[in-house]
Amino acid sequence: MTGIVVVFPRMEDARGIRNLLVRSGFSVHAVCTTGGQAISSLEDLNDGIVISGYKLADMMYLELKECLPKGFAMLLLATRQHLAECETGDITCLPMPLKVHELVDTVRMLERQCDRDRKRRREEPRERSPEEKELIARAKALLMEKRSMTEIRAHKYLQKCSMDSGRSIVESAQMILMLQKDDRKGVKEE
Repeated sequence: MTGIVVVFPRMEDARGIRNLLVRSGFSVHAVCTTGGQAISSLEDLNDGIVISGYKLADMMYLELKECLPKGFAMLLLATRQHLAECETGDITCLPMPLKVHELVDTVRMLERQCDRDRKRRREEPRERSPEEKELIARAKALLMEKRSMTEIRAHKYLQKCSMDSGRSIVESAQMILMLQKDDRKGVKEE
């Protein structure tokens, strides 16, 4: 679920926006009056939407946007005059006074965008550290030596072990290397 944080200088305005969103089926994670509070509330979230006013007590909307972690979208609610002056780039904007259906539709659109971004990040292959790469290489070399496998076959074997056990390929490589160490200990003890 996408986390939503509402931040406006007046608590009544922030609560009003939250209430509109909640009545429309959204879950609001936090309601804040300062940019600092909003940034602190994001620590519990991996991604989400920050709905902000133009000028907060401690910063402008643009400063807040610069402080947002990756994965957060911003929806700026401001007067048409302020929106005309804004450097919005990758900020979604809605004019005040607000039309409820525009707010709901825009938040739904941003929520779908966050869901797509989250899915894309999950599907991206994670870069392995040099230590992990070395571990996998050692396990493949062991399989090639002890079981007369080609490198491709050893890699496929590691992948299959990983899928069958529900572990990562790195964990499977560790298990193979640990089993080899245990076999060597058994031979030395006999």
